[in-house]
Amino acid sequence: MKSIEVVAGVITDGGRIFATQRGYGDQKDGWEFPGGKMEPGETPEQALVRELQEELAIEVNVGEKICTVEYDYPKFHLTMHCFYCSLAAGCKPKLLEHEDAKWLDRENLNTVNWLPADVEVVKHLL
Repeated sequence: MKSIEVVAGVITDGGRIFATQRGYGDQKDGWEFPGGKMEPGETPEQALVRELQEELAIEVNVGEKICTVEYDYPKFHLTMHCFYCSLAAGCKPKLLEHEDAKWLDRENLNTVNWLPADVEVVKHLL
């Protein structure tokens, strides 16, 4: 089975957490914490800064690591490193690759259909 290593940002603003809805691929329409694949030679933090710039046109400050999720999807094994992030001053996310996005309070985290690996992250947040 193919293995993929990715990073995901739990972007917080006050008590809210940013969630995105995938707009493509096998997991289309599922909700996730934004991020993406690491490139050779990148640290997880560097990959997260790059991916969030590419996907949402934002600059972030990467904070504390939350967890690393290991999950077997039908076609691949996922290793996902998750970090808290905060938006740089004046940044507002623009949806360049996602179908939708919303800010959720911790109490409302389970109101979207999270992708299976992201469900594990939600458990850590709650």
